[in-house]
Order: sequence, then structure tokens, then C-alpha cells
Amino acid sequence: MTGTLINAATVVAGTAVGMALKKRMPERMSQAVLQGIGVFTVFIGFKMAAETRNVLVALFAMVIGTAIGTALDIEGWLERIAVGIERRFAKSGSGLAGGFLAASLLYCVGPMSIIGSIEDGLSGDYRILMTKALMDGFCSIAFGAAMGIGVALSALTILVYQGGLTLAAAAVKGFLSDAVMTEMGAVGGLLIVGIGLNTLEVKKVHVGNMLPAI
Repeated sequence: MTGTLINAATVVAGTAVGMALKKRMPERMSQAVLQGIGVFTVFIGFKMAAETRNVLVALFAMVIGTAIGTALDIEGWLERIAVGIERRFAKSGSGLAGGFLAASLLYCVGPMSIIGSIEDGLSGDYRILMTKALMDGFCSIAFGAAMGIGVALSALTILVYQGGLTLAAAAVKGFLSDAVMTEMGAVGGLLIVGIGLNTLEVKKVHVGNMLPAI
């Protein structure tokens, strides 16, 4: 759990820095930085997806997983939670729901999150999560400046999601093959592409409903 705790801490710290810089950062600049992150997110997603060894596996995972997620309305559930939190913090006027959802999905669907959490659970090695923590921290600076306090609350999602994976991995040591990990990472890459498109406001992709595909 050490890597996950560090990851959550860097997200909170990065958001705080971003919110502090917002007062000195023009809206035009913060939006430009956010667009840059969106483009980079799409690039990273394609790069991850290209590592699949079997396109059909990724395709079936996306189709079946998205169907399950849509039936369960996972994204709607996440949005209702975020809106409920936003109502409690309405005085902040920070667009809490949007920041919480965007950051939670971005930080939790990538292969580094999956592989790092499992590695932490299997061997106690959290170097992958340390690397991810640095990346998320830098992203949180830009997201914090553009979206506010909701980005920091995504640390809770990180704790639950990555912490859960770490504990699960510790309980099922030796049951996941390299091939399974590769395909999980590839599907995660496809979801990251969707997040990038949402960040760029190119097309609304219901990435939350695609989470079961992983």
C-alpha cells in the first residue's frame, strides 16, 4: 500500500500547487496546458493499446465490458457521487464533479495503475507506483489550476482502486500471467484515448461505463 499512499499524496500536493498558481495563471494559459495534457493523453493511450498481442481479445473486452458498464450505469453512479459531494462543497464554486471524475478516471485506468498495484501486492515493490505518482503529481498541477479541488478528491479514488488491487494481488499471488497483464494494459490504453478525447472536448466518451472492459 506504500506506493498507493505516495501516489495519493502527490495528487493532493499537485492540486494544491495548481490552485495556488491559478491566481497567477491566465485562463487562456491554463486551458492551453489542459489541451496539451489532452493531446499527450491520447498519444499515451494509443501507445499502450498498440502493445496488445491479440486485437480480438481487446475488441471483445471493450464490447462486452462496455455493455456491462452501460447496463450498470457506472458512469452515472460516479457522476451522482461527484454531484453529491459537490453540493456539500457548493460554496467553493470549483466545478468539483468534473475535476473529480476526470482525474479519477485518468489516474486509475492506465496499465501503470494496474501493474504497479499488483506488483506492490505481489512483491512489495512499489517503484512503478512511485513513477506513476510523479506523473500524476505533475498532471494534478495543471488539472488543479483548471478544475479546482475536485482533482484532489480523486486521491480517494486512487486509495480505494489501487489499494484494492494491491490487497487482491496479495491474496491471489501467481494466478495472473504476463499475457493477461499485457491485454489489460492494452484495453486500459483504449480507455485513456477516450479520456483524452473528453479532455479535448472532441467527443463525449462514456469512459466510466467502459471500466469493466479492463
